[in-house]
Amino acid sequence: MSVRRLAGIPGFAIDEVAARAGADPQVLRLENLDTDLPPPAVAVAATRAAVGTDAANSYLPFIGTIELRTAVAAHLDRQTGRAYDPDREVVITAGGTEGMLDALLALTDPGDEVILTDPTYAGMINRVRLAGGVPRLVPLVQGVGEWRLDLDALRDAASPRTRVVFLMNPSMPSGAVLDRTEWDAVAELCRARDCWLLYNAAMERILFDGRGAIHPAALPGMAERTIVVGSVSKEYRMIGWRVGWVAGPEAILADIARVHLYNVVSPPGIAQSGAAAALNAPPADFAAAVAEWERRRDAVLLSLSGFPLMRAAGGWSMLLDVRVMGHDSFTASRLLLDRGRVAATPMRDWGEVNGDRFVRLVFSNEPVARLAELGDRLRQAF
Repeated sequence: MSVRRLAGIPGFAIDEVAARAGADPQVLRLENLDTDLPPPAVAVAATRAAVGTDAANSYLPFIGTIELRTAVAAHLDRQTGRAYDPDREVVITAGGTEGMLDALLALTDPGDEVILTDPTYAGMINRVRLAGGVPRLVPLVQGVGEWRLDLDALRDAASPRTRVVFLMNPSMPSGAVLDRTEWDAVAELCRARDCWLLYNAAMERILFDGRGAIHPAALPGMAERTIVVGSVSKEYRMIGWRVGWVAGPEAILADIARVHLYNVVSPPGIAQSGAAAALNAPPADFAAAVAEWERRRDAVLLSLSGFPLMRAAGGWSMLLDVRVMGHDSFTASRLLLDRGRVAATPMRDWGEVNGDRFVRLVFSNEPVARLAELGDRLRQAF
């Protein structure tokens, strides 16, 4: 019998779809947030060089190597204009996902409310529940060609029990990117309610159509209340390294470091060397990756012209509305795989208003030529 902590927390459907797809090379693999673009060459070389060294084969230092913490602090300085102390304001974690749970355990008590978008990554929603928090979901709405945040619903979601606003930008799975008006509304809520912004920055620079990045810690009055969770998994294509970080004001980072210590102790030493090299990789490496992901997004949009698909402004995925075609997300996912040879993840547990009506299409893991087949495959499926 499950403990109460796990009540209402489902498993992921991603691995179930992947298992059903098997190793069939004819299947378009759009179910998991992977990419076939290689990591930076300097990161691979640094990782290989670390293998077998004594320094990389140690638990110490528990909060991550000073080399990597310094690289993260410099990266954040470039993003925000704020100087982060690598000794007191940065903790290296075993991926951004560990960092999210560490932060929630340090920021909330059981029963505290946490505001998230609807939809959002199910791993964010259910980490709130694991920590004992109560998710309050604010819908994204389908604007003119792109997702927008419902600002009235955002204000209405706040209560005296609100402790954290927990956002990812670009948002997964929708590809929504907040504009300055939306970020200003988030910042105003955090300042007025004296609550934390927990910012999942894993994809913050994967932006399309010439958009510039807006970092919430750079907004007035937000540096002292923003906790940044980042990783090398997405922007640097280093999913298997499992290296991330949490950064923010010294006082709360001491608590987050304490949770990290008793949760994971330390991330892989070998992987930290590669992560530090990635953060110092030539900018052209990242720019080329974003350009390729944008080409793939555009290929999907072209192939699925006429289908109910909302354009992604950034990230690696976008959402197909299957309810208007008469299906729930699990039925649509099965039809896509069985009839169309397309592996796509149902979104039932990723939102309330914007959950079961969508399947997610990940465009980061297939080349343009294969993605161009998507329209024909969907017509076969539906």
